[in-house]
Amino acid sequence: MQVSQDQPIYSEAPLQLLLFVDGRPKSRQQVLRIRAFLKELQAEYKFELQIVDVEQQPYLAEHFKLVATPALIKIRPDPRQILAGSNIIAQLKTWWPRWQAVITEAYLKLENQLQETIDDNAHVASSITSISSVVDKAELIQLSDEIFRLKQEKEKLQEQIQFKDRVIAMLAHDLRNPLTACAIALETLQSDYNPDINQFQRLKPAMAVHLLKQARSQTRTIDRMIADLLEVGRGTETELPVIPQKTNIGKLCLDVLEELGDRYIAKSQQVEIDIPKDLPYVYADPERIRQVLVNLLDNAIKYTPDNGKISVCGLHRTTQKVQFSIGDTGPGIPEENRDRIFENHFRLKRDEATEGYGIGLCLCQRIVRAHYGQIWVDSAPTGGAWFHFTLPVYPS
Repeated sequence: MQVSQDQPIYSEAPLQLLLFVDGRPKSRQQVLRIRAFLKELQAEYKFELQIVDVEQQPYLAEHFKLVATPALIKIRPDPRQILAGSNIIAQLKTWWPRWQAVITEAYLKLENQLQETIDDNAHVASSITSISSVVDKAELIQLSDEIFRLKQEKEKLQEQIQFKDRVIAMLAHDLRNPLTACAIALETLQSDYNPDINQFQRLKPAMAVHLLKQARSQTRTIDRMIADLLEVGRGTETELPVIPQKTNIGKLCLDVLEELGDRYIAKSQQVEIDIPKDLPYVYADPERIRQVLVNLLDNAIKYTPDNGKISVCGLHRTTQKVQFSIGDTGPGIPEENRDRIFENHFRLKRDEATEGYGIGLCLCQRIVRAHYGQIWVDSAPTGGAWFHFTLPVYPS
């Protein structure tokens, strides 16, 4: 277990705190200040403090549903409480006397019960000393996950074998279309170009530029298909590498829309953009989030009919989260399949004749979860589907 402690565990500690930290250089000073303040409190009042590095134990951050670090969680006494943000010390100063008052009241109540019901002494004593270590809880979580993984291993291996067979059967067909389009564009340019006069003979400049853009777009399509296939083959979600940094997701989305412009223009689709200028930066891996945007926008273009509408929205949902949404006016996702579409290789029956491997949304989910975010889908009021995902706000 990668859990450090500022002091030995007190099995009878009435107060248990869990401090989640990360390896970001900018958060280091804040963490040091928090730990120093906690040590000052610990000198006057003994309590249990455990430090968890989210990079080494991401499942614990997911277990407590954290969206940002550093974060301080009061495990005991109940109810559980989470302090997060840039003012954790100020929050501690407010809550500390309240926590102590609750503990004092609880002990007085237990003492009264002990005096009144001496026959239940063993039960009352156990209730006093039953504060279990978070380390033990974390080990139980890991053990439970391991048992579940072993039970599913056979099915996953069989599914992977079937998937490989399916990829081999589909790869030639799916790659042939963009390869053919790219080859035609390049051959047309080559056959019309006269090196002696250093210009095209019959092609107008605008058409030459269009063919070059077409070739570039098709090569990017091929690259995305191969990259997605390789990414899915990397393994489990916890193995997905991310390098989070300060990222302007609004600009990133506009860049992807420009890259896919030829596709939605060819279908006369309208793109409606609502990205606030003051949308905060997110703490995310820009290349990974670009994969999410490409997959979601690619699907929106693919399933939206000619003259349909695609919507892109950004929302500063809370002080710690940014929500990004992509909607379309396509056929939508049946309610009974809205969870399953994020499963690896799952495809709706209506899409069996549509190009693709059924891995795009699974990859999106893995990337978003690696950033401690969430991704989901619901229906648009006017039909179609809305895909939403959240990312942590970059701390100022």
